[in-house]
Amino acid sequence: MSSMEFDFVVCGGGSAGCVLANRLSENGKYSVALLEAGGKDNWIWFHIPVGYLFAIGNPRADWMFRTQPSDGLNGRELAYPRGKVLGGSSAINAMIYMRGQAADYNRWRDAGLEGWGWDDVLPIFKKHEDNWRGASALHGAGGEWRVEQPRLRWEVLDTFIEAAESAGIPKSDDFNTGSNEGCGYFDVNQKTGRRWSSARGFLKPALKRPNLTVLTSTMVDRVIVADGKAVGVQVMRNGCSEVIRARREVVLSSGAVASPAILERSGLGDGARLQGLGIDVVQHLPGVGQNLQDHLQLRPIYKVHDVPTMNMRYQSLFRRGMMGAEYLFRRRGALTMAPSQLGAFTRSSERHETPNIQFHIQPLSLDKFGDAMHKFPAITVSVCNLRPESRGAVHVTSKDPAVAPQIAPNYLATDGDRQTAAESIRWARKVMSQPAMAKYRPEEYRPGAHLVSDTELAQVAGDIGTTIFHPVGTAKMGVRTDPSAVVDGTLKVFGVEGLRVVDASAMPFITSGNTNSPTIMIAEKAAISMLSP
Repeated sequence: MSSMEFDFVVCGGGSAGCVLANRLSENGKYSVALLEAGGKDNWIWFHIPVGYLFAIGNPRADWMFRTQPSDGLNGRELAYPRGKVLGGSSAINAMIYMRGQAADYNRWRDAGLEGWGWDDVLPIFKKHEDNWRGASALHGAGGEWRVEQPRLRWEVLDTFIEAAESAGIPKSDDFNTGSNEGCGYFDVNQKTGRRWSSARGFLKPALKRPNLTVLTSTMVDRVIVADGKAVGVQVMRNGCSEVIRARREVVLSSGAVASPAILERSGLGDGARLQGLGIDVVQHLPGVGQNLQDHLQLRPIYKVHDVPTMNMRYQSLFRRGMMGAEYLFRRRGALTMAPSQLGAFTRSSERHETPNIQFHIQPLSLDKFGDAMHKFPAITVSVCNLRPESRGAVHVTSKDPAVAPQIAPNYLATDGDRQTAAESIRWARKVMSQPAMAKYRPEEYRPGAHLVSDTELAQVAGDIGTTIFHPVGTAKMGVRTDPSAVVDGTLKVFGVEGLRVVDASAMPFITSGNTNSPTIMIAEKAAISMLSP
């Protein structure tokens, strides 16, 4: 068993870990190790935006997790993609730049988490932002996190914006002002037509620093705690067990699935659960692995006529060749497409003060992710509940780090979530029935126009619902008196000195939109705290 020693040991080279590696090594005062269980981002499909089609479901790029069967999904289990590479899920995700709503962060603050309100986090978002709009009161310029406009538009999506406006959803040209209500094209984390992952934005500029060491194919087994302090981690690397020691802090940034698993293998979690697995209890923290939240997307599909969609363009070998040429020579066209180009935010009913559902509209359709596109022209009007009431869990079932944790999202477990699901499908129908869409003669292919009651729509939501890849909350940030909290407002683990969890696990409540950029903000804020005197 060999040993290395650093000031900071960051476990997980994903969205948060790459930010931490950059910031903690920036002043040159501290040695930093970044440990990533996956590999390097040296595959072409990590960089061409449409490469998510080849990365998700590929063991080279994806941990290939699966959920437990869910009652809310009528007994179905789901694939649960997580990035297995430097950059983590930012190397395979939808590239959508989304902060969420001001009310999200004010809710964190009002739960006792001082310093996490919208006015507190907005400067953090701006600090690392490089927005195509330039610097303003709401946006930053010159930072590491590049934000651009999409490089492709579709007639059917432009028309959807008109239909949404007539249905009561105003046009929007910026979803990141604190209120994301409206309909428009998403901003994306790309640079001149290439994916801009956290590895490219934050890690690559820091790689030449002599005080930063990056180790890939290094699986963290557990945190080593001595006398109440995290002093290092035990890892598997090159087939051997090694200890990597930390003089100052160990930071878990392995994501909402892997970070709680590492905590539990380290003896940090619910004592009875750990004892049942033969794991010695270091600190009883019953909230570890609990509070799992995710955005369940429902995917209504509409056949359309007399308008281009990707379904039909992809059928032609000639057009596919032209797509490749357009990307090669102009960095534009279909190969720059995010999974969803157009978004819309609105309230499913008047009982919500701010938008509680989000649409991801795509000029294509397929039965499920990974399947071939349909051989008829169609669009998908995906819609998700932004603030689900249902809570799931992630827990280890073995001390062996090679055994995947058990993921139980517990979707649609409450009456409120089922009601929102029914309202969401009705909202999709409302927009698609507007006069602007009539020229395309839309026909509801899924779930089927014959389903109309709340009961029928909630039931079919379980048939067509799938993850939109936003798991958060499994190492909840909270006040010390909250028995379900795992970390405090500075992301320090309760009861263990020198240990933090810095990733989407720490979110007490899920943000109202795509979760990657909020995770990067959390890492930026954590680094400031860690480097403060």
